[in-house]
Amino acid sequence: MLRPEQMSKVSVTGSKGIMPEVIEAVHELRLLDVTEYDGSWQEEFGFETGTPIEGAESASDKLVTVRSLKSILGVDDSDAGRQRIVPDDALGEPLEEIRAKVNELDDRRSELENKLNALDDEIDAMKPFVDLGIDLDLLSGYDSLQVVVGQGKLEPVQRAVVDAEDIDTYEVFSGERTHAVFARPTADASETALVDALVGSDFATFEIPDAQGSPEDHVRDLEQEKREVESKLNTVESELHDLKVEEGEFLLAAEERLAIDVQKTEAPLSFATTENAFVAEGWIPTGQYNEFASELKDIVGERVDIEELERAEFSHDGHDHASEEVTETGGTAAATDGGMVTMGNDEPPVVQSNSGAVKPFEVLVQAVNRPNYYELDPTIILFLTFPAFFGFMIGDFGYGLLYTAIGYFLYSNFESNAFKSMGGVTIAAGVFTTLFGILYGEIFGLHLITDYFWVGVVGLEHAPIEKGLSPATAEWALGWLTVSVVIGILHLNVGYIFDFYDKSQLHGVKEAVLEAGSWILMLNGLWIWIWSPALGDIPPEFLFTTFASDGVIPLGFTGFPAIVGWAGLGAFFVGLAFLAMAEPIEVVEFINVLSNVLSYTRIAAVLLAKAGMAFTVNLLFFGAYSHHGEFHFMLNYGPEHVIAEYGAEAIMFPGLMHSGAAGLVGGLLVLVLGHGLVLALGVTSAGLQAVRLEYVEFFGKFFEGGGREYEPFGYEREFTTED
Repeated sequence: MLRPEQMSKVSVTGSKGIMPEVIEAVHELRLLDVTEYDGSWQEEFGFETGTPIEGAESASDKLVTVRSLKSILGVDDSDAGRQRIVPDDALGEPLEEIRAKVNELDDRRSELENKLNALDDEIDAMKPFVDLGIDLDLLSGYDSLQVVVGQGKLEPVQRAVVDAEDIDTYEVFSGERTHAVFARPTADASETALVDALVGSDFATFEIPDAQGSPEDHVRDLEQEKREVESKLNTVESELHDLKVEEGEFLLAAEERLAIDVQKTEAPLSFATTENAFVAEGWIPTGQYNEFASELKDIVGERVDIEELERAEFSHDGHDHASEEVTETGGTAAATDGGMVTMGNDEPPVVQSNSGAVKPFEVLVQAVNRPNYYELDPTIILFLTFPAFFGFMIGDFGYGLLYTAIGYFLYSNFESNAFKSMGGVTIAAGVFTTLFGILYGEIFGLHLITDYFWVGVVGLEHAPIEKGLSPATAEWALGWLTVSVVIGILHLNVGYIFDFYDKSQLHGVKEAVLEAGSWILMLNGLWIWIWSPALGDIPPEFLFTTFASDGVIPLGFTGFPAIVGWAGLGAFFVGLAFLAMAEPIEVVEFINVLSNVLSYTRIAAVLLAKAGMAFTVNLLFFGAYSHHGEFHFMLNYGPEHVIAEYGAEAIMFPGLMHSGAAGLVGGLLVLVLGHGLVLALGVTSAGLQAVRLEYVEFFGKFFEGGGREYEPFGYEREFTTED
């Protein structure tokens, strides 16, 4: 789990005559992540990049055509039916007939859509004239009059016309917003005298349509024409839909068949070839090399040479492989001491080796980056910590069941790996939320589990742990701050240990001690010093009382002895010296061992915030009172009983459920929406804060990422079959 699957680099060598058979066999096995030939053998050995197999261009052109048809028809995976065989002749004339039909219908659709848009524009342009209410043929065609129609404030328009020297007389006709100005210009005025007069008057003019009759009649004619165009467009859309239903299954299968053909015919572009031979290299999981070699031999026979060139190791000692020379004919010669000759210096791809309940958490790691081949995979740590962080912060049986149900829905109702993985993560978070809810004794913020199980069945006075909202349990709130600090120290130690191990494997123990061991010494040394009497009264008292024999978590620990504390400070300075020797520039970040740990106190903060929100929602609906510093909801009785027992001052809020029918209805709305909000904010607060601690605090100590996904040559068929 902590390491990816070990990968082996293999070569497949043979004559060009059998290359299509080899490609077919390797494609069917779906094991070889092909390495691109980088041209490094060309000058010395005469190897060139291979050329596509005959038919590659035709397959590629047809694939473009099929994808275009899919896009036009709106075909998607939901249109798939049974798997089918797509013969060569189906990709000829039948495909061309479908293309002709679809293109004809698509052209008609585009033409009608353009006409429809033009009609809409014309109708919109006619609206001001409808408002004006003057027949269109009266707005143009005059020899001695100039007419302008527009919208704007009337007074500035009239003033502009009155002040114009080239205008003798004028008349204005107005609708609600639109105005028509009729003006008689002087004999020597220009043809644009009225328009020129209105410049600067904030009057937006409209082009007068070349039409007759009333604007209303013209709009009705346009709308009738629009309905006719829409009817024709609906007919075309219906024909396209029918074509989609008829041919969607075929297009999906044809696309897959052609994509496979393109893969196979263009595969030689990654090979090194001579006139007579080819060499293909790539990566496969080491554990599957024997399967790959034996099955390829079974299919192709002894005409192909298969060799394991190297096994990618995880240590600084180099690769465990035999080196080889490549001959001019494309074969491989005996290993030499000079090193191995390969076609590309590519890093091995990464196959994260997680299974079962751990695997969904790969999605959280990959959201940052895929681990590189030479570093530890933190997925198992996320599996162990993220749900626990989340569950601890929410800690409610009711919310936990809902989160689990949501996760199950995502996992079981979506085919996407991303959704299934998020479903798995949500299920784990929900389970931990449920478990912590039992320990807290809460269901939707109510202490029913405490009353009926921990007190009624087990016989305890209260739940094993409490959140610490009430004054009587406030010491728990401080205790959770201490627990958060401890969680931070442990979590960061794991990150630094990962870093130490990676560096020792890749660069040696000395570098690991200086670069990673320094931080381990600084982190633990500083906090041992803080957790001792060496600092006097500076550290808060609850650090020393939380785990005391009479503390909320009675472990009998009240801090380290002073001498151990000073020894811890010494370890801190030793670690600082190591860091200065390895990376002097990082010395300025020494305070991180304090600030990073304190960042984990957000766990306690979110715990109290979410508990407070749920408490407030229940307080508004049920009402609550305080007695001996503890808060109690009025589930089975009203404020009158509390007042009689403890006095009016004990009432915190009387509760909407006790305020009549209207209050009950409003209260139920507050109850449902309030708990729904808490449920949603649990994701955006507890979820995001837990992810932040993983990504920023934990990953930042060792994780680099940048791994390449394992993408074996081949195709996972969904819509086609060869049987």
